[in-house]
Amino acid sequence: MATPLRTAAKVFYYARNFARDLAPQALFRRRLAGWLEQTRRSDGSVRQRVNYYNRLERPFAPSPAAVPVSRMPFSPSMYYYDLKEFARYFDPALLIDLEFGDVIDVPKMPAIVKDRPITDGNGNAVLMKLDKFRHFQLPADRQPFADKRPLVVWRGDLNNPIRTRFLDAVRDLPICDVGTPKKEAKAEYQKPYLTIDEQRRYRYIVSLEGNDVATNLKWIMSSNSLCLMPPPTYETWFAEREVRAGVHYVPLASDFSDLADRVAYFEKHPAEAERIVAAANAYCQKFRNERDEQAISLLVLYKYFVLGGQVKPDPEVWRFITG
Repeated sequence: MATPLRTAAKVFYYARNFARDLAPQALFRRRLAGWLEQTRRSDGSVRQRVNYYNRLERPFAPSPAAVPVSRMPFSPSMYYYDLKEFARYFDPALLIDLEFGDVIDVPKMPAIVKDRPITDGNGNAVLMKLDKFRHFQLPADRQPFADKRPLVVWRGDLNNPIRTRFLDAVRDLPICDVGTPKKEAKAEYQKPYLTIDEQRRYRYIVSLEGNDVATNLKWIMSSNSLCLMPPPTYETWFAEREVRAGVHYVPLASDFSDLADRVAYFEKHPAEAERIVAAANAYCQKFRNERDEQAISLLVLYKYFVLGGQVKPDPEVWRFITG
């Protein structure tokens, strides 16, 4: 359910990107050299993130299915605009393999994706910050942990067996306000819709993967509520592999049999809960640095085009990327 503020933000998102498409694209391409000159002066954290998102190490050739930057598919439109925001800085004839939508397998060829499985063999999946309007909501939370309701909340679609298993295991616990607002779900699973702000009034919020990653993980970790979840199996630009159990979130067993005990423990040890909340908040901070986010996005694509044999690397920029 869209709020007036979110609706206004979406209108602004499309208006800004539509204006970018109307502007002469050569203006962006002329700025690329200057951007790259600035990015190579960035610190080691930028380099680390570039090579985390783009794990390619060897040259490759684009696949027969690759499309020119100028003809990337428009649908889904937010994927298109989020990738085009940075791809427009490069030659429109450059070829790019991409997979829009929820990606549950590693592409056979190096391709730009929103998400990938957390595995050592996922190098062909090159992460970009796609569908960010939906996934990267990091609103400020001014309500302290201690002032929140001492209960567990979860809302979501039942699009993953994990979620149904979760509801079966905990929905009758008195500490839990969990369910789905979807009317097609079984009656015993249904609960009224709650906004993000309403969910953040609870001390404990559960994050569960759906079609791929858990969309709510980012806004939970940027809140003053404590995140509880099973270890993630997919990752996005948020680098879910780097989110540490016991440091940034409270891990849950796959059958959720430990949820009540976890909550009881942190009710008795609120300082430990607040320590984890603080670490989660700190983890989110880097995604608020727009200059770094832009630099990393450009360098991820730059590395992709260089290894794809389509761009001759600037020696200084390449030295920065490779360390």
